[in-house]
Amino acid sequence: MSSLNLDDFTDLIERPDGGVRRDAEARRERQVVPPGSLGRLDDLGEWLAAAQSAVPVRPVERPRVVLFAGDHKVAELGVSARPAGGAGALVREVLEGGRPVSVLARRLSVPVRVVDMSLDCDPGTLPAEVAGHRVRRGGGRIDIEDALTLEEAEAAFRAGVAVADEEADSGTDLVVLGDVSVGGTTAAGVLVAALCGTDASVVTGRGGLPIDDLAWMRKCAAIRDALRRARPVLGDQLRLLATVGGADLTAMTGFLLQSAVRKTPVVLDGVVTAACALVGQRIAFRAPDWWLAAHDSGEPGQAKALDRMALEPLLSQGVKVGEGAGGLLALPVVQAAASLAAELPEVFDDEAVTAGG
Repeated sequence: MSSLNLDDFTDLIERPDGGVRRDAEARRERQVVPPGSLGRLDDLGEWLAAAQSAVPVRPVERPRVVLFAGDHKVAELGVSARPAGGAGALVREVLEGGRPVSVLARRLSVPVRVVDMSLDCDPGTLPAEVAGHRVRRGGGRIDIEDALTLEEAEAAFRAGVAVADEEADSGTDLVVLGDVSVGGTTAAGVLVAALCGTDASVVTGRGGLPIDDLAWMRKCAAIRDALRRARPVLGDQLRLLATVGGADLTAMTGFLLQSAVRKTPVVLDGVVTAACALVGQRIAFRAPDWWLAAHDSGEPGQAKALDRMALEPLLSQGVKVGEGAGGLLALPVVQAAASLAAELPEVFDDEAVTAGG
């Protein structure tokens, strides 16, 4: 029996300040550029103002990429173009600066934090700050066995909460959330299909490194089999994550919910973060108000999850690589919205316009 009461998040999470948002809307109506002429940038600026409880909105100056990493044993079925247990190599490439997220983070001057939750490698090969939260080595093969024990799931969830607190306490003002995993999109597909009540084929995508038709069929079959195991535990979100999620997805769910508690806006990257957000919504219905969908990756599971949460992606570049790369692409748009909302001059009446002319 878990000592973790997820129902507490329903009471702890408040919506972004509606009164502040109305003040931000009123300010926008007074600015020199007509409301609506900046498209979604208006909405973004107002969303940020409400999240910050500040008018004018403050600039986003201390963003951070947070990546949760793990290996999923279901990859042994040939559902991924990468070898099972290969996420550790990807993490090392991120840390060494050779992955897309590394390049974009350098370009945008955004620090990247990687949190190992269940990589299938010797933790001694990774920096201590990366491996410090690891729950287990690899995850169970979700088509025939649980990804985690309930105790491991609770530990992973609490680790995600702790990372969210660390980021909030350090002054991070916006997080780009992503994953580094092999087999993670399969686990994500199961969660989305289970929570949306749909079939495996509807949510099965090609993954970050695209798979061929035979691998797609194996992936679809694995999601179908895992879905049968997921449906009986749909009423218990922690048990659902233990059954078919994995330590990295469980930690991301805890991170998302605690970030909402701490009023830290989060930009969601791809299908894995979207699946975790969908679990988070089931736990606390107000939580998605703190999240922003960065981009449309083209993964059907992501589209299904975002539609269920009524989150509209900012960009549509078809970036499937994961690891927060698509989320980082959206960051300059968010920062631009904040700058425009804060810095465009206001015009209060016709006399002021005449005097200023």
